[in-house]
Amino acid sequence: MKRILVPTDFSEQAENALKVAAQLAKKNDGEIFLLHMLELPLALIDPTNGSQSRDLPESIFFMKLAHQKFENMMSQPYLNGLKVHETVHFHEAFEGIMEVSQEHNCDLIVMGSHGASGLKEMFIGSNTEKVVRTSEIPVLVIKNEISDFRIDHFIYATDFSEENRDAFNQAIAFAEKLEAKIHLLYVNTANNFISTDEIEERMDNFIANSDSPNFSLNIYNATSVEKGILGFTKNLPNSLMAISTHGRKGLSHFFNGSISEDLVNHANGPVITFKI
Repeated sequence: MKRILVPTDFSEQAENALKVAAQLAKKNDGEIFLLHMLELPLALIDPTNGSQSRDLPESIFFMKLAHQKFENMMSQPYLNGLKVHETVHFHEAFEGIMEVSQEHNCDLIVMGSHGASGLKEMFIGSNTEKVVRTSEIPVLVIKNEISDFRIDHFIYATDFSEENRDAFNQAIAFAEKLEAKIHLLYVNTANNFISTDEIEERMDNFIANSDSPNFSLNIYNATSVEKGILGFTKNLPNSLMAISTHGRKGLSHFFNGSISEDLVNHANGPVITFKI
């Protein structure tokens, strides 16, 4: 949480994410990379693509407008005392976010999200979904304004397989920085049913070498993993839901779906994802 990337389209949801990023940066002596992706027609920014001189004033107008919005955002009191780097890039949003996160060696992305449903969720998806699916660093997704980002309960849903070991270690380190109670959660579904004895043995083996004494181990029965996480979390105030993602792409993503993306879309509270 030392170098936090916050993509913004200057929407209310993006500002909600920036407010949370500011709180994290202040608590961890971090800095913020505030990024706006200016998606202009290619002819406006690439003179080899048939750009005409009359197009130049239009591109300058969009750049000035973005910088005016940056200036207004930078004047907000919640950013006082923070080191904030402002960047405008001419890229498609998703590719630009990935490029900037690598260029500046960011260790966390904080993004706002409107959520999605129905055909939009399945066929189009949002930039937030794409980042969640592919980011190599943790992605914290914020839906609503959180004036005090105090996390008392960190719910990490996992299948306790060795494949999840690295993501698990990242998640635990993040939760410990928040000083939150860690709830490790296995959601048992009818399609992938495992007996309680088998799950408990898997849990015990998985955490056997862990140094953290702040775990609770939980099994929750539900019709889907997403519903199980939401059901388990609903009675835990000031909670953060966490899950690992495989980064599925293409047809694999289409047919198998992504639990992490479903959770990001449908949860009202904050969600953080860790790449397997």
